[in-house]
Amino acid sequence: MNPFEDMRLFCQVMESGSFTAAAEQLGLSKQFVSRRLIQLEDRLGVRLLNRSTRRLDVTPLGQSYYESALRLLSEVEQVEQGIAGQNSEPRGTIRLSAPLSFAIAHLGCLLPLFLQRYPQVTVEVDLSDRPVDLIGEGYDLVLRIGTLEDSTLIARRIASVARVYCASPDYLALRGTPLKPEELVDHDCLPYGHGRQVQWRFKGKVQALSVSGRMRVNNGDLLRDTAIAGLGVTYLPTFIVAEALQDGRLVTVLDAFAPEALTLSAVYPQHRQSSRPVQALVEFLRERLASGC
Repeated sequence: MNPFEDMRLFCQVMESGSFTAAAEQLGLSKQFVSRRLIQLEDRLGVRLLNRSTRRLDVTPLGQSYYESALRLLSEVEQVEQGIAGQNSEPRGTIRLSAPLSFAIAHLGCLLPLFLQRYPQVTVEVDLSDRPVDLIGEGYDLVLRIGTLEDSTLIARRIASVARVYCASPDYLALRGTPLKPEELVDHDCLPYGHGRQVQWRFKGKVQALSVSGRMRVNNGDLLRDTAIAGLGVTYLPTFIVAEALQDGRLVTVLDAFAPEALTLSAVYPQHRQSSRPVQALVEFLRERLASGC
């Protein structure tokens, strides 16, 4: 019997949402995980989870045990890593999820430098613009742009992400340059997203405006290229359009109405706050992005 292993198993089940997902992430059988948690409940003499065919519901005692176990496991990990860290560099694998366009713009140059600095760290990167389930899908770290929902996850600010309204010179010569947000209703717009009403936000009297156009897509690079082709006005982060703005393929509009920059955050589970590889990567990204790389 190893109480710490039982705690880890229970926390993994809680964070994964099922015995099957927890077993897959731990490389164990579902039957083994289920049996160990039954033994844990028998030893404690309480019910931690209410099981049904479709879902697991944590009991009040189970929630209390989870929170206490999480704190204790974190303290144990900090002690172990603190001792190990006196004689070793960060080591281990980081499962990272990041937005596609941001990763292409920045991580292609930054991650090789990070891996050169920390030769005992391995990074597995998944590029996706969808809001991944960090816990359920087993990520150690996720980079997210924009407002974060309240959760039990930890978020650290990495950098600011400015956005601009822009279009091609040919489009503006043909359709005119919008001088106020309200004038966008007479323009073709190229919004980010699909399957829903899109609103662009502005600084000033007009706080938000519903926009539409002939194309809507959930990838900023494709929107940029469509705007360069002269099909409308788009609204994108500067890391996507910077090169096109520099060489004149795009020009900004409505600069006086651009809202505040978004925040790029590093998000990770509570049990990863003492992970030396994760913290090393977070600090590295903060350091390099602050210097403009």
